[in-house]
Amino acid sequence: MPYARKYAVACRDYVMTKIGYISGLRAAELCPVTIGDVHWEHGQWGRFVVQGKGGRGSGPRPREVYMFREGRELLWWYIEEVRAEFGDDVEHPSAPLWPSERKPKAVAALNLPIAPAITPATFRRQLHAAAGKYLTGPVTDFFPQLLRHACATHNYERGMTLWEVQRNFGHEWATTTLWYMATAHADPEHAKVAASSRAAQRLVTD
Repeated sequence: MPYARKYAVACRDYVMTKIGYISGLRAAELCPVTIGDVHWEHGQWGRFVVQGKGGRGSGPRPREVYMFREGRELLWWYIEEVRAEFGDDVEHPSAPLWPSERKPKAVAALNLPIAPAITPATFRRQLHAAAGKYLTGPVTDFFPQLLRHACATHNYERGMTLWEVQRNFGHEWATTTLWYMATAHADPEHAKVAASSRAAQRLVTD
């Protein structure tokens, strides 16, 4: 990143991709997040609000998404060190977390205090371009849905229960979550130890 032609844009794309992987968000949920949607004080490591997909024809519904420790540290660095490089008012609560570096002429003419947000289509193109440049293994392309699948699979393999993964993704049905974990390699022995540990912890705290 230090040698990128557009350092701020490279940092934005990197942090966006990592947050997408950590949180398991869809591109359409991740791109519109604003500075005001980030709540550092919620939960253990902070959370941010997105407009979720919703279900049964209800339309988008707001839900809180977990940052976890890694996401909090990364997002804090990005907001403190990089976000202001885009030239708009980063203190504005409606300022996009992931601003576009390009302002359409109609938007620029309005001289608004905040930049427009990057679009899901642009985010997908950036990932595709990065894949062509850096991926050399069996995976040859990169897209937001792949990050979402990886998030579900890796969290499950690291010990999250199906219910916890389901809650993190905002799914109404566990069967939907299972579809994202088709390649997961669960270890029954590890799962048994983790479940015992959680049960013991509940006994201590209750």
